[in-house]
Amino acid sequence: MTAKPKLPKYIHLKTHSAYSLLEGALPTGKIAKLAEAAGMPAIGLTDTNNLFGALEFSDKLSGAGIQPIVGATYDTDFGDGAAADASALPRLGQNAPPVRPAGALALLASNADGYANLIKLGSQAFLLPDPTEPTHIKLDALETHRKGLIVLTGGPEGPIGRALSDGQPDLARERLTRLHRVFNGNLYVELQRHGLRSEEEIEPQLVALAYDLGIPLVATNEVYFATPDDYEAHDALLCIADGRMVTEDNRRRVTREHYFKSMDDMATLFADLPEALESTIEIAQRCAYRPMKRKPILPRFVAAADAAGMTDEEMLAAEAAELKRQAEEGLCARLAVNPLADGFTREDYDKRLAYELDIIARMKFPGYFLIVADFIKWSKSNGVPVGPGRGSGAGSLVAWSLTITDLDPLRFGLLFERFLNPERISMPDFDIDFCQERRDRTIRYV
Repeated sequence: MTAKPKLPKYIHLKTHSAYSLLEGALPTGKIAKLAEAAGMPAIGLTDTNNLFGALEFSDKLSGAGIQPIVGATYDTDFGDGAAADASALPRLGQNAPPVRPAGALALLASNADGYANLIKLGSQAFLLPDPTEPTHIKLDALETHRKGLIVLTGGPEGPIGRALSDGQPDLARERLTRLHRVFNGNLYVELQRHGLRSEEEIEPQLVALAYDLGIPLVATNEVYFATPDDYEAHDALLCIADGRMVTEDNRRRVTREHYFKSMDDMATLFADLPEALESTIEIAQRCAYRPMKRKPILPRFVAAADAAGMTDEEMLAAEAAELKRQAEEGLCARLAVNPLADGFTREDYDKRLAYELDIIARMKFPGYFLIVADFIKWSKSNGVPVGPGRGSGAGSLVAWSLTITDLDPLRFGLLFERFLNPERISMPDFDIDFCQERRDRTIRYV
């Protein structure tokens, strides 16, 4: 009989990378090395209010043979009127408004639906709050986009922990009951032991609430840096984030214990609550999704009615034909108002155009040129100033014909091959400048 693989003692679920801006101090590659050295088969990423590092984290961890668990920590407004003490220190820095959300929940994607919901919630966190409010999500939105998510209650900075710290046990129970009702089976009461008095004071109440409501416990360590020796540097980072001085006392701090602890360290720390350690392995086993890198996906430029029933080859041929039509008509329009470049004939222009169109078609980029030309033409006809073109893209006669650029490459001796050639495997890249006061109109159109 083959022996069963030995399970790890503990798995970090709340690691913050450098994408927890001015808060985390760990590059994703460093997290992979730390996990590998610690023998952890999986690691969870829960950057603060964003998914900026999710794809890079997924790529680096899986490349090291470690299971990436993608998540995020989102400040959450419960809408219960108890979001903040107006005298409290703002969490996001000296200049942030004093009102803060109820607390931070850690959300982990267990499958593709969960990751899609993380993305939706991340967009809402930035787009929906008033500009005077800190980045956060609404609990109603979390309930709407709950599928595929595992929720950790956030420790002392979570909505349950903050209510208990504020002496509001009834509010804490109410919040936890609401989460339990929505995320039953996908909710864990989070315990943290970084040596803070706030953690010690509320832990018995958290455990009691969890047992009373039948919610499992999970042990976490909020990881911001690699080793205790990094504490001073990280403390300076927090000062930079908040515009404070290291010598000030009344400011945001973490502890030396917010480092990447080993499995043995965590097993010793929570030896009295082995169930909380086992939950970290259980959660890791439940999370079976990671975002994957993929080639760019461009929308088809041909009309939906025309595209019905087309194969990919037929679609590409249709786009190539449309690009050829627009480029030839555009070149005629350009030369009607611009003289030929010195030393060149109209035949030279036609040959150059045909050569470029052939390269573009063979490399399967007709749709890309048509899309870029479309939003540039829209911008120019809707009062959004657009630059004349810069970079290697200015060497394309097709681009000039489509009004993507306003430079005749033959007149200035610019080479198309610097922009696109059969040996280039990446997508072409037009550098386009839009008026900073009106570019939002173009973005909305795109």
